[in-house]
Amino acid sequence: MTPAVAVILGLSVITVVLLLGAFYATTRQDRRTREAGAPGETPSPPVEAERSPPPVQDTGHVGIDYPDPRTIRVGDTIDCQGTRARVLGALYVSCQGVQWTEYLLDDGTRRHRWLSVETRSGSAPDDAPHLEVLLWTPVPAEGMIPAKTMIVVEGVEFFPGDRGTAAFRSEGYTGMPDRGLLDFADYRAADGRLLSFERLQGEPWNSCYAQPLPPGSITIEKKGEGAAGSSPRTP
Repeated sequence: MTPAVAVILGLSVITVVLLLGAFYATTRQDRRTREAGAPGETPSPPVEAERSPPPVQDTGHVGIDYPDPRTIRVGDTIDCQGTRARVLGALYVSCQGVQWTEYLLDDGTRRHRWLSVETRSGSAPDDAPHLEVLLWTPVPAEGMIPAKTMIVVEGVEFFPGDRGTAAFRSEGYTGMPDRGLLDFADYRAADGRLLSFERLQGEPWNSCYAQPLPPGSITIEKKGEGAAGSSPRTP
């Protein structure tokens, strides 16, 4: 190998080494720049956890903040929507494990009304049971038979709900036997109004509108307290 060739090879090796060093330094600088982020860039703030909904205001406790309608007994006097009425009798009704009570009220008029009290389970499995208190007013529907389809009463369309046969036991004056079977058929209108047909088996149907009562709308005067109630009349 001549001296000139050796010099050329040496210079070539030095050039290659310098190029590799420059490439390596540039690569490290780029990596550092990516890790540090672009100038002025700030990290995204952490996502805030979803807040729990505010607690539901307690509307009161039955039996503590207002009288418990389940404690009504025959002979008591109640005040319902500003009208005093004497409890003439009660029907204790049971159908497929569901139980409720219907009280016959006498407010001094010729038309008697029924008050039903039932403990209903919540719409969801975790919902607590609640009281459903309904005030029933007779509605003229002579000769009408509750169908399994939509019916029209006084121009209102009612759609079928629960129906069946329940066993009952009566107390006081109800116009019913001491024990027996009661057929019923419930309906609901689009605006939430309720309609129910009931009959003692073998007897004609009777019909009533239902009006739900809010908690605390009934005051109870136990039998023997205050003035005596009105005398019984035939419904």
